[in-house]
Amino acid sequence: MTAPDRSDHPEAPLGSLDLSTRLTPPPDITTLGRLHQAGWSSIPVAEEIRRNASARIAAGQPLVSGVLGFEDTVLPQLENAMLAGHDVILLGERGQAKTRIIRSLVGLLDEWLPIVAHSEINDDPFHPISRFAKDLLAEAGDDLPVSWVHRSERYGEKLATPDTSIADLIGEVDPIRVAEGRYLSDELTIHYGLVPRLNRGIFAVNELPDLAERIQVGLLNVLEERDVQIRGHRVRLPLDIMLVATANPEDYTNRGRIITPLKDRFGAQIRTHYPPDAATELRIAVLEADLPGDGAMGTPGRPRVEVPEFMAEVVAELSQLARESPHLNQRSGVSVRLTIANYETLVANATRRALRNGESEAVPRISDLQALVSSTQGKVEIESLEEGREEAILSHLVSAAVLLVFRRRVHLADPQAVVGAFTADTVVHAGDDLPTSAYEGTLTQLPALSAPVLSLTGGSEDPGVVASAVEFLLEGLHLTKRLNKESAGARATYRGRG
Repeated sequence: MTAPDRSDHPEAPLGSLDLSTRLTPPPDITTLGRLHQAGWSSIPVAEEIRRNASARIAAGQPLVSGVLGFEDTVLPQLENAMLAGHDVILLGERGQAKTRIIRSLVGLLDEWLPIVAHSEINDDPFHPISRFAKDLLAEAGDDLPVSWVHRSERYGEKLATPDTSIADLIGEVDPIRVAEGRYLSDELTIHYGLVPRLNRGIFAVNELPDLAERIQVGLLNVLEERDVQIRGHRVRLPLDIMLVATANPEDYTNRGRIITPLKDRFGAQIRTHYPPDAATELRIAVLEADLPGDGAMGTPGRPRVEVPEFMAEVVAELSQLARESPHLNQRSGVSVRLTIANYETLVANATRRALRNGESEAVPRISDLQALVSSTQGKVEIESLEEGREEAILSHLVSAAVLLVFRRRVHLADPQAVVGAFTADTVVHAGDDLPTSAYEGTLTQLPALSAPVLSLTGGSEDPGVVASAVEFLLEGLHLTKRLNKESAGARATYRGRG
């Protein structure tokens, strides 16, 4: 499995989706009169999203690019919510692509939207709601200046924190404008918060339960009456906005909760999940991973990366097993970020060896799995009554993943012939620091291994891949109790059991 070149990969948007790209220039319309002449009509943002979502569904295109494993579960619910014009809350553990999904919804907006020029809250030229835009329309009429905003500017996101205030979300009187000579009763003294500034767009709140309950109350009107009321002013702003939010399950997030009236106002609650199988997990890791020497030709001065399929499968199976382990805290979840980090670490350890040994190719081996301890420990919560058991628990999970892949991948035609090749004097050394050349004589010494090794490599005789297959086969024979193994860190010695 060669490291993918994202420049032409059909699923490249998974790791590099950039909705800020201007696909077309904005229309050459700069006044309200010309906007009327062009026949442009304004529609609510929910209708705009519904129209674009309907077009995608009819064309057989997904609403969200680069999210794998949700095709039959999450995405149909999301399609329903968009067609219904609902506000949405995504509920799930960490690392389940919730933020990626809500950010991708920007793609359902029209690329360009006309607003009253210099408006702070994206006033509709036909139906302005701010005092600034209303006064400007009354003065200029059909000469009202119009500008265009890109869809990327119609999306805003707020990470909920306990110190978030109503002023941050809704707005407050600006003391500087008062100091300039305006009266407090003047609506133009208002400094608008995030929500009004995203009028005619999408506003996202990440980790909604972390928002203080008294601040959540401030969102009730936004979701139901579609307006905001700013302290000290008898002003009502009828906003046109879609609100989306993310949250962890209530039994995990002990920092706060979503108040019942607010939760009731969301039209759709969609539960996300982890990849359903190792194959999906692996596809995500391969596309998301940032690898040294990425690309088929590698980076100048760095070795080319080649990850055998059986080694990549071990990384994916490790995460799948971790989500079932009684030794790990399942309420906190085992993020897909674990798979990505482990995949990157596996490749990095192989690359480090190749650089030190002056090799042109980096191929991960079983002995490189020892390096995954550092990338795993920080991403899982181990439930153990004994101190210092973390590495033992993780090593057991790694071995279980190797055994699972070995049993799926290796079918020995004559197991006794392979095991019998290990005489009392046969010793095979392995280690993450050994060069590929150290394994060249192994198949000559043990010809019975040739057939299963070539089966693992798919017939490839690439020295790095062959060395990786040899280590994988030896480890599998040890885990199935056919060989003895003595190990110290990432170094190991394999012998017969006789």
